[in-house]
Amino acid sequence: MITMQHPSITVVDPFGIAADVKLPQARLALDPTEVEPQLERLSRLAGKGGRVRLLAIRVIRYKPGRRCMLEYDVAVPTATGARELTLIGKMRARHHARVPCRLLDTLWNTGFDANSNDGISVPEPAGVISRFNLWLQHKVPGRPLGDLLSGSEGTALARRVVDAVHKLHIAGVPTERRHTLADELRILHERLPRVAQEHPGWSQRLEHLLAACDRLGADLPPPVEHGIHRDFYADQVIVDGERLYLLDFDLYCAGDPALDIGNFAGHIIEQRLRLSGDSLALAECEQALVERFVELAGPASRHAVAVYTTLTLVRHIYLSTLFPERRVLTGKLLELCEQRLSPWLCGRP
Repeated sequence: MITMQHPSITVVDPFGIAADVKLPQARLALDPTEVEPQLERLSRLAGKGGRVRLLAIRVIRYKPGRRCMLEYDVAVPTATGARELTLIGKMRARHHARVPCRLLDTLWNTGFDANSNDGISVPEPAGVISRFNLWLQHKVPGRPLGDLLSGSEGTALARRVVDAVHKLHIAGVPTERRHTLADELRILHERLPRVAQEHPGWSQRLEHLLAACDRLGADLPPPVEHGIHRDFYADQVIVDGERLYLLDFDLYCAGDPALDIGNFAGHIIEQRLRLSGDSLALAECEQALVERFVELAGPASRHAVAVYTTLTLVRHIYLSTLFPERRVLTGKLLELCEQRLSPWLCGRP
């Protein structure tokens, strides 16, 4: 961990991101003498002529050569003095910061603001620091939904989260990006051979599984596309009392709304398999999630959700190999996916 002390400002960088040559702006984003003047230029944050005081900087996430996330504790001017808040800053290599910030701003102004009557919001955008290729949003209060699903309110929250993502689906926020079932299958065909390289004894099983995935998706009718989250799972939702905040729209695109629900359901199954050894735990939450979506999207959506749930679990076979603590799950996930795809492993059902 690297901790730097400036007058009254602490900079905590546990990853050493300032040395990442593929994120050259990271060094500037950690320098209080560079950051504070840039924050004061954000009219949405400082108003006209207001002084923003920087209190602390922390690096909270990092993927080498690709992206990082920082927290800035600041004091901003108000009519009666100043208030303290935390900003989340996001930086990605080869991606311009204005694009995700513009999307978040559009959502904020399309009924997802902090005072929306339905209790469904996104974090308030704070602006872009072009010099750092960094965009900023307000940190929201509350707890990740993943911490709450196993509690007594789990099924009610599962239904509410469908309402939240359905609001996103019908918001009509435009995007030039598109993601199809073919893209989902392509990702699996790219990732699973890497598992076979690591586990040669599973090569034939993985080949058969990929073929079964292709058969599974072959008869899925083309969807009516809407704006979708595309990386939707429990930790992308913050619960603050009666208000839900949707997070992280980096993969927002046009696609099948059932993908978001299937992805969420697949993550529930994987999480419970990982934490309790039981992929059937939280079945009530999974069922509530699917049933509420079917109520909103119609009976034909049920099959599509099931398809995307299975494809999500197949993708988790690969994802489990990326984390040492999850490698014990790789074989279990393979067996689970073979069970779900058993009618397609020997041909079309």
